[in-house]
Amino acid sequence: MGAIVLLPLGVDDSALDRCLAALDAGTPPGTAVWLADDAQAGPRAQAVVEHWLAHTPLQAEYTRRARPLGEVAHLDEMLRACAGLDVAVLAPDSVPGPGWLDQLQACFARDASIATATPWCNAGETVAWPRMGEVNAMPDALETLSQACADMPPRYPELPSAVTHAVLVRGTARQRAGGLDADSYGGWSAALIDLGLRMAGLGWRNVLCETAFVARADEGGHAPGDLEALASRWPAWTPRLADFLMHDPLHAAREDLQLRYQRAIMPKAQGDLFGVAPPPQEPPV
Repeated sequence: MGAIVLLPLGVDDSALDRCLAALDAGTPPGTAVWLADDAQAGPRAQAVVEHWLAHTPLQAEYTRRARPLGEVAHLDEMLRACAGLDVAVLAPDSVPGPGWLDQLQACFARDASIATATPWCNAGETVAWPRMGEVNAMPDALETLSQACADMPPRYPELPSAVTHAVLVRGTARQRAGGLDADSYGGWSAALIDLGLRMAGLGWRNVLCETAFVARADEGGHAPGDLEALASRWPAWTPRLADFLMHDPLHAAREDLQLRYQRAIMPKAQGDLFGVAPPPQEPPV
């Protein structure tokens, strides 16, 4: 069985609508998708979900708690229900590009040592593109950018930790590491970092899947006290993150993607500039 897509719902119905539309457009039909609502979605968001469930080509389920459990505890409950299956967790304001899930699953298939695979993102902190550590604008041509990503050589460089816009988590590694620590962390970002570090301690890797792109309106933040809890448990993590940001080991990959993207959009851009229509595409054989 393929990976399950887990989408914890938020309060922004417009962002949810945009995310679900992108899921339909960029995810293989029949993919299992779980919309998990920790009593967060209001009436408008619930109406968006109801309409989407009636029309999506994906195999989708929606659950809603009567009372909120808390972000980390709710996610841990959902992940445990998925047992040993691989799970792709999406942020509720994410916009996955075409082929995003196929590329993440290909990453897992190529290297059994990978515990988490994180795609590029315009607002993805260590994996932000085109400028690292910044909230870049949402890409204008996400389909073209996704194709440029798919054409990159899959090297899967290691990251300090996975990032919350989108991450594929290997089920067996998650089970070995013991799941999320809802007692120590109030937010998904810190809980994911902690989980990834525990999985790394068991021999797995947290990597960038440079062949996939998932956009996001803004980057995720940390719950109060979470950074202090991380620093206390993992004193080497903050210096490692600072070193990564300072030396930018993804610089060459980021420039490679920039060049591929520019080449991909150049014919269309030139056509627009001179009023020339792009050449007709050959029908598929």
